[in-house]
Amino acid sequence: MCGIVGFISSQQQKETVIEAMMERIVHRGPNSAGKYVDDQIALGFRRLSIVDLEGGSQPIYNEDRSKVIIFNGEIYNYQRLREDLVLLGHVFTTNTDTEVLLHGYEEWGVDLLQKIRGMYAFVIWDIKKQELFGARDHFGIKPFYYAEMNGTFMFGSEIKSFLPHPDFNKVLNEQALKPYLTFQYSPLNGETFFKGVHRLQEGHYFTYKDGQMTIKEYWDADYRHKENLSEKEWVDKIDATVQESIAIHKNADVEVGSFLSSGVDSSYVASILRPEHTFSIGFDDKTYNEAIEARKLTETLGLNNVAAIINGEMSFKAFPLIQYHLDEPDANPSCVPLYFLSNLASQYVRVVQSGEGADELFAGYSAYGLHTNSKVIRVVAQGLRKLPKGIRYSIGRSLGKMKNFHGRMHLYAATAPSREYFIGHAEIFSEKEASSYVTPAFQEAPTVAEIVGPYFDKADQLAKEEVNKMQYLDVHQWMPKDILLKADKLTMASSLESRVPLLDIEMMKLAQSIPTKYLINQNNTKDVFRQASNRHLPEAWANREKLGFPVPIKAWLREDLGYKQVKALFEADFVTEFFDQAKILQLVEDHHDGKADLQRKIWAIYSFLTWYKVYFIDEEIPKTETIVYDTL
Repeated sequence: MCGIVGFISSQQQKETVIEAMMERIVHRGPNSAGKYVDDQIALGFRRLSIVDLEGGSQPIYNEDRSKVIIFNGEIYNYQRLREDLVLLGHVFTTNTDTEVLLHGYEEWGVDLLQKIRGMYAFVIWDIKKQELFGARDHFGIKPFYYAEMNGTFMFGSEIKSFLPHPDFNKVLNEQALKPYLTFQYSPLNGETFFKGVHRLQEGHYFTYKDGQMTIKEYWDADYRHKENLSEKEWVDKIDATVQESIAIHKNADVEVGSFLSSGVDSSYVASILRPEHTFSIGFDDKTYNEAIEARKLTETLGLNNVAAIINGEMSFKAFPLIQYHLDEPDANPSCVPLYFLSNLASQYVRVVQSGEGADELFAGYSAYGLHTNSKVIRVVAQGLRKLPKGIRYSIGRSLGKMKNFHGRMHLYAATAPSREYFIGHAEIFSEKEASSYVTPAFQEAPTVAEIVGPYFDKADQLAKEEVNKMQYLDVHQWMPKDILLKADKLTMASSLESRVPLLDIEMMKLAQSIPTKYLINQNNTKDVFRQASNRHLPEAWANREKLGFPVPIKAWLREDLGYKQVKALFEADFVTEFFDQAKILQLVEDHHDGKADLQRKIWAIYSFLTWYKVYFIDEEIPKTETIVYDTL
């Protein structure tokens, strides 16, 4: 796991600039650094040593030094590919997966991307052709940003690496704010909160030559082809695939630990991996503490657990640094515990496995259609899903117009077209509400329909069932732009590599072939996945309701510490550029006084303002303090 940066430009003094860019992402690779500079390009690399600790420094060259690569990520099947390439005559000078990518591109070109299994963002510079080739993994586990400004094409693992470049124009993208208030993350298709800075989309590659960038897709989810297996056969296949994926994701020359919450996904991973160390975090909250629940599981399984308790004061102190590391504002409350969990784990290991991806692949979210605990309503809904599409949609639209009654949403979700009600998992402000809070300068922005519409259009071609269409949207929106982004940025903030064995191309091939009746039904969400996990976990864990990462922001904002901290920021003069200040202060007061539960809306605004202050007002890296944990 590493960080990469680079730029193509005719300017002089490339070495000074590339070193400054590398320094901005030193947290991604504190073990070593390397660079390549010629008349056209500068490539920079920061290394966190995981595989081939002594010989894996980058950049790496091919045999005749006509091509050079920098790479962030892990290729899990690189050893088999290396054997094939050696038989084809390629000469290796390291034992790294990086060199496999380079020789693989020499041998197979773009078809290399159909052979590799892993998480990756890399670029290869062809010195003779003066051509840059780059790619991002299937799901967007690893980030890759690019921008063309003032005659320079720049790229890297993090947007903050562009800040030292003299050709970088740091300008707020005014179209990003209003959609963010709805989605809680930066949801635009391509462009980020920094105007002119784009993400390379997941499952895509590019070439850049003579000032022209060409981007093409090499992979997409496809739910059209279902296999006809029994429930038990699906459980068998899932368990076998999970075990194989966890085993191959264990490859490293350093110890591999695991994150552990009280949920089924990370518990499943830990129960199979059985690492020397598992890590959990909890809050000093009286209602629920995940760390205590996770400790109970490790005691049952006979595993070692390192757990710590954090509080509101620690969280607010760290919050500017958290938003700095994210690059773009993210109001997902789980960013806070994930930052501390990563910091805790980094004191023991360099690599952890975690449970991201299982909910998207195996339909684990209640929003996919599980909106009631009534067994009768669940059974009725399961029957309605079997109706012809036209009849089902007609029933669904009728239900959507009815007054609310118990079970209506569950029946509605089972029958209506998903594009009419589903945008993902975090609708904070409605579009109308968002418009009423932002100033006129931020009213012009893509609508929710314009953001999710292209994905549903493609999903209509690649999926027949509504659950699969919602999963397709999440694979391209919620997962890469929120879940995976925060996982990468906040683990790497502490120089920790996070691996996601439940989000693997082989896992995806399996998951997309499962009929949805085995995934979400009257029994549960991700039903057959839970049954597979039940072979390794106590039944109480396998069937647990999904909680996410419970964070007590509701309580924090009613206590003096959180209330005063947020109110002071909302009262700042610069806030009037973005928001109706009186309205957002009223949100704070109404929540503090217990008139309404408004914590998610307040947190979304607070996250944006904190991020903006860090990047556009303070313009410096937030100061850090040594974290002292209360351990269990």
